[in-house]
Amino acid sequence: MTIAALESLSFGLGRMAEAAASTGHRLCLLTGDRSVYRHELATLSAGALDVVDVDTDDPEAVRRVLAAVPALAGLINTTDTWSVPAAELAAELGLPGPDPAAVRLLRDKRRVREALYAQGLSRSAAVAVPAGPEGADAVLRTVGLPAVLKDSAGTSSRGVWIVHDEEALHHALVEAARQPLKGALFAESFLAGPLYSAETLSWEGTTRLLGVLSRQTSRTAVVREEVAAFPVALPDGERATIEAWVGRVLQVAGHRGGFAHVEFILTAEGPELVEINRRIGGALVGEVLCRTLGTNVYTAMMDEALGRRPALLDAELDGQGPAYGFVLVYADRPGVLKGWHGLGELAAFPGSVEWYPVREPGETLAHVGDQRGCTGMVLAEAPTAELAQHRAWSAAVRVRPVIADTP
Repeated sequence: MTIAALESLSFGLGRMAEAAASTGHRLCLLTGDRSVYRHELATLSAGALDVVDVDTDDPEAVRRVLAAVPALAGLINTTDTWSVPAAELAAELGLPGPDPAAVRLLRDKRRVREALYAQGLSRSAAVAVPAGPEGADAVLRTVGLPAVLKDSAGTSSRGVWIVHDEEALHHALVEAARQPLKGALFAESFLAGPLYSAETLSWEGTTRLLGVLSRQTSRTAVVREEVAAFPVALPDGERATIEAWVGRVLQVAGHRGGFAHVEFILTAEGPELVEINRRIGGALVGEVLCRTLGTNVYTAMMDEALGRRPALLDAELDGQGPAYGFVLVYADRPGVLKGWHGLGELAAFPGSVEWYPVREPGETLAHVGDQRGCTGMVLAEAPTAELAQHRAWSAAVRVRPVIADTP
């Protein structure tokens, strides 16, 4: 029998294939671009999974492929972009899966913020604003400064601007008008405090906190993720507080089953939501969860796809694995990636440092201000997340992408 994946995050395919096999199923990836998974496919043994090339933006083409999948038992998705189509297809085919209406709500950051605000779980309201200079008055009148402007359906930190003064606000609105937003622009209050994400698993409304990941973003007005580490060592009682809070947030947002990657700011008054992603964390989050918790957490994804309570919800997790930190290595300017200087130096650094390429030489990088400019990631381990982050950063600064001008 087969579990199909409608696209996936760039990393984690190997773990997913292994998890599917552990449940007696074979994994079949439907993708419109194999190059997204080049690192995973290059490291997997031949025949570890099936890959079907199809235009995943074409629902009819996807339906035809799924109809030909032998003994289709489940349909999964680990991306934001294809989360709604995957939920709708699962419902159409009578397969286990989330309520498509709930998934549509979670893909609309403005509606999620409004729902939380109505239930007293957010101090900030969400205000729809037109992209362009005419939106400034609405932001100043309803939200004030500092503020955050967001694309309601944005992904990978695209379409997010932090504005601290009127000049920055006008600049961000002009930029928003130039970009093809996936949803609609809205504004919310700026939250002061460090950024984290709660990595969770839910089933029928019950949520388990698997751990908290620290996150560092760029200092520029346009948000770009730079560094992450897991698991954060929380003070006594604070983990329970965050677990209870994130459970309430997910319940109000309509998320009743599966992984969730919940970004939040730990303010002086407690946790405040940034956004909810109805999936396992991206980049190397899934990998570090597996290593630190000592189990293949993707098995829970397969359990859910088969309509059964994930064993991970009740498993004893010793958490005795090392902590991990990883750093995203960006190109410093647009152009053609020729390679990297410094990869040969990584073995000299402490922390069993590993290199995960995201791009390959010869690719053109048109954008460097968000995750599209990431060329690879440096991963390091240590006894604590803090030390792992320091090790990963010290190694990553030696890696320098070589960029040539675009012909």
